[in-house]
Amino acid sequence: MLFRESAKSVAAKALDTSLFLHLTEQFVHMHGYRPGPSEVRSWERSIPVLTSALNEAGLGEVEVLLEYSLPLNSKRADAVLAGVHPVTGEPSYVVVELKQWSQAAPDEDDPALCHVDAYTHPVLNPIEQVRRYRQYLVNFNGAVANHPERVSGVAFLHNATDFGASGLRAIEVDDQGQLFTGGRRGQFIDYLRSKLSDKHPGARAADELLDGKTAPSKQLMSVAAKEVRERRQFVLLDEQQVAYRMVLNAVEKAKHSDHKEVVVVTGGPGTGKSVIALQLLGDLYRRGVPALHATGSQSFTKTMRKVAGERKREVQDLFKYFNSFMTAEKNSLGALICDEAHRIRETSANRYTRAEHRTGKAQIDELIDVAHVPVFLLDEHQVVRPGEMGTVAEIKAAAARRGLRCTVVPLDSQFRCGGSDAYLRWVVRLLGLEAGGPVAWDPDDRMQLLLADSPEEMEAFLEARRAQDYGARMSAGYCWPWSLEPKPGAPLPADVVIGTWARPWNLRGERAISGAPPSALWATDPAGFGQIGCVYTAQGFEYDWSGVIIGPDMVWRGDRWVTDRTASKDPVFKKSTPDADVDRLIRNTYKVLLTRGMVGTIVYSTDPETREKLRELVGAERAVVPAVL
Repeated sequence: MLFRESAKSVAAKALDTSLFLHLTEQFVHMHGYRPGPSEVRSWERSIPVLTSALNEAGLGEVEVLLEYSLPLNSKRADAVLAGVHPVTGEPSYVVVELKQWSQAAPDEDDPALCHVDAYTHPVLNPIEQVRRYRQYLVNFNGAVANHPERVSGVAFLHNATDFGASGLRAIEVDDQGQLFTGGRRGQFIDYLRSKLSDKHPGARAADELLDGKTAPSKQLMSVAAKEVRERRQFVLLDEQQVAYRMVLNAVEKAKHSDHKEVVVVTGGPGTGKSVIALQLLGDLYRRGVPALHATGSQSFTKTMRKVAGERKREVQDLFKYFNSFMTAEKNSLGALICDEAHRIRETSANRYTRAEHRTGKAQIDELIDVAHVPVFLLDEHQVVRPGEMGTVAEIKAAAARRGLRCTVVPLDSQFRCGGSDAYLRWVVRLLGLEAGGPVAWDPDDRMQLLLADSPEEMEAFLEARRAQDYGARMSAGYCWPWSLEPKPGAPLPADVVIGTWARPWNLRGERAISGAPPSALWATDPAGFGQIGCVYTAQGFEYDWSGVIIGPDMVWRGDRWVTDRTASKDPVFKKSTPDADVDRLIRNTYKVLLTRGMVGTIVYSTDPETREKLRELVGAERAVVPAVL
């Protein structure tokens, strides 16, 4: 939340412009960068319209929470109004989405989407948008979790007339999602009066909402079975829902015609790509549409099979690898959902491939050919191995060679790292993956960042978090050799050795040994805490607390990072791999490791100069971590 005061006070501050200066300062503090001109312009034009309506309705004492952050993700509702219900006397909340649009037209195929002149691609109907914000708030805020009737949703298109936006009401309107235009301002005022009392101030209700306990994030793996086999467990917001619906619409077209279309969904860590993938698979599965989920990650695929499939073989069989389609018939699937598509390789052939199947065909082409609607979900900054080539440009080029339409949907909001945009931006600046160089960490209330002076300190801290029922894992750069697996019953070899502290890497194989889980389950089985994970077992997963060991393959020297390929023990780096590629892949590796935590990340570097630089950036008060906080 960027600002909170009564409607009367917000109106006064908007009049003398101090409100917008405060909003800008708070935005910079929370996100680490200045808001764009369009965002500031929307504040200046929309907030006074809302407060004017509230004050005209006699609701000047209602609390207005501006740019209210939804729990555990980076999405913000334009405003949440907090007050007392005029009939029940209970706390009452209205989630408000403000739009400057003068007109908008529903999508011909799907009224949950709409077209606005300012955007080149469809966006979510504001009724659907605010309905989902409202549902998400109920799902994750303990103050209203057991009282969903206390929360309503409304979209106010204050520049639009009924003629310009009437088509948006083609979707069902209910108390969870209403829409009013500027032409129906009087009805909007009546609506506000029906939800909020003019006899009671809203400060106490606002306190209650802000003090509401945030429910734990619904971890992707723990609900996968219900997601695929029974019902939706996640609420998709904004562009997530747009991506989801565009895929379903393309599948529907393919069912009734010879339609084929490629959809690419791009986004950084935690933007919900895998949630979209699971929800699509579940929906298509229930509809009887032939669809499969595929990845290039053994860990991710095996975990999906185990958790989502449980003992039901037909569900396990929905999860494949990218190289599973070399001999598949063209268009034999309604949809193929390619998750972690940045891990697509040049070809599917390997040393075990039979000679008759070595066609030289590109893996991207195989994946496109097998389905009427191939869907690629990817993050180009998570390429960590030479030969991985799943990029938007490669996919668009492959689609163009076939004369196919290729739609790209970018995801902006993110749910990992506590929904902290500031933390993700700090990580990419730290690693030189975004211009400008490292910046000092300015703590927000979403993500905790701590430093350890030793691996023992890190492990003790994480053990204390586990005692508080948090999940935790330790991972490291690939800077230590990986021993062969011991025989059953034998102790795990201590691979990662730092001074007198030593721990094993996660297992390589597909069976549990000496109490440690198989490789594919390291990130999700609680027994994985005793081993150190590498990027290949951590990628695609999340846990509450993440401990990251930065090894000697990336050290700070003077005023820059230096990557040392000789310090890496990763066998995928061949002599023929160019230094520039190794440098990029090592940086991407640490980006993956540093963005696994949902609640917090604790970092240790094996290099003294690097530890000193991290202390400078993170702050001395967070540089020494006690075992128990």
